[in-house]
Amino acid sequence: MEIHAYLEDLRRQVDEQLDRLLPSAEAFPPRIHEAMRYSLFAGGKRLRPILCLESSKLFGADPHVVLPRASALEMIHTYSLIHDDLPALDNDDLRRGKPTCHRAFGEAMAILAGDALLTFAFETLSSPGPPAAEVKTRVAYELAQAIGTRDGMVGGQVVDLESSQNKTDAPRLRYIHSSKTGALIRMALRAGALYAGAPEEDVARVSDVGAKAGLAFQIADDLLDEEASTDQLGKTAGKDKEQHKATYPALYGVADSRRRAQELVAEACQALQRYGERAQRLQELAHVLVERSS
Repeated sequence: MEIHAYLEDLRRQVDEQLDRLLPSAEAFPPRIHEAMRYSLFAGGKRLRPILCLESSKLFGADPHVVLPRASALEMIHTYSLIHDDLPALDNDDLRRGKPTCHRAFGEAMAILAGDALLTFAFETLSSPGPPAAEVKTRVAYELAQAIGTRDGMVGGQVVDLESSQNKTDAPRLRYIHSSKTGALIRMALRAGALYAGAPEEDVARVSDVGAKAGLAFQIADDLLDEEASTDQLGKTAGKDKEQHKATYPALYGVADSRRRAQELVAEACQALQRYGERAQRLQELAHVLVERSS
């Protein structure tokens, strides 16, 4: 199956899983569940759950066992988008081609919807059933670090905010991208390997693959903000430049940024070669991360 058709099939599976996991829009109190579902099902490629699933398959896990816990990563990603779009942060009106959550439901409900998705993600990650309790605990602990303040998503967001309007050097820019975006992508691959019971050296290897792919993904995102339209992106184009954000094109230029992203993907694919044909989908997915148009 061609990679884009393959990814579409996995995206559908993740969406069906999320629909089963989340409370219905009618569940009391309905407004919060409507807001959660509005943002979660507004679109999206489900890349983080898919990366987790593909990593677990690499080491022989049953994807049906991993799917619910992998889907929790999309809840975390969506929570971060809802909060990123708020007036106090990026102040955006569009996300995935639709009005942002705070535009559709108000700021207070958007904040609570993000909070609820984050909370529900950890409920899902720690719910009864396989894998073993110690594995679930380890993944939850490491995931909390990946989205926290020390080299994690929140820390990257803080430094990103502090860097607006100020000239940013290369180490600081790499920290922002590796933490704000890359840490959760890295953890998606790491979690898949942990769920599969992979040896520690393999867990470390796919973690490094995830770190490279995550950084390449954010560089590609920077390039899209420079080059794509609002219709293509599903969000307001050109906001990075308008807000004087720290980006790779701003520091290195478009051509050099594109070369850096391609080099990172090549390095990630090289590290996966030892797994032979089993890693084909992960290698194809790494290329999709930087060759996308939205």
